[in-house]
Amino acid sequence: MSFDLHINGAAQTVDVPSDMPLLWVLRDILGLTGTKYGCGVAQCGACTVHLDGAPVRSCLLTVAAAAGHSITTIEAIEQTEAGAKVQQAWLDEEVIQCGYCQSGQIMAATALLQNNPHPTDADIDDAMAGNICRCGTYVRIRKAIHRAASQDA
Repeated sequence: MSFDLHINGAAQTVDVPSDMPLLWVLRDILGLTGTKYGCGVAQCGACTVHLDGAPVRSCLLTVAAAAGHSITTIEAIEQTEAGAKVQQAWLDEEVIQCGYCQSGQIMAATALLQNNPHPTDADIDDAMAGNICRCGTYVRIRKAIHRAASQDA
């Protein structure tokens, strides 16, 4: 089937099965490999993208369900004010170790700051729950989110 997608501000048409996960469309069909495969059951957060501004797990979201919505991936998150702040804070706080989970972490953190520009530790914990970092950089992630939140607009 053919699906019209709106990804990172650009129209894309893909001819794929309707039940194909959005993750595979992004990575294998469109070459947007910043979104990672982690667990395949929406438990780790590595595949997080924004669907109409909300963080979703692309490993279980079908292309048919994503059609007609605005999709943002890590490749374009810096085009938003919150995304640019989060990415800079990630660098400033040296959050990344292996880096595998970081695109999903950044997508979740950006969605948090877009909805709550001054989150508490509890807000951060709630928003980031389910985003697993096997390197254990959770303290730096929280610090980076607070740094991004404190930056002037």
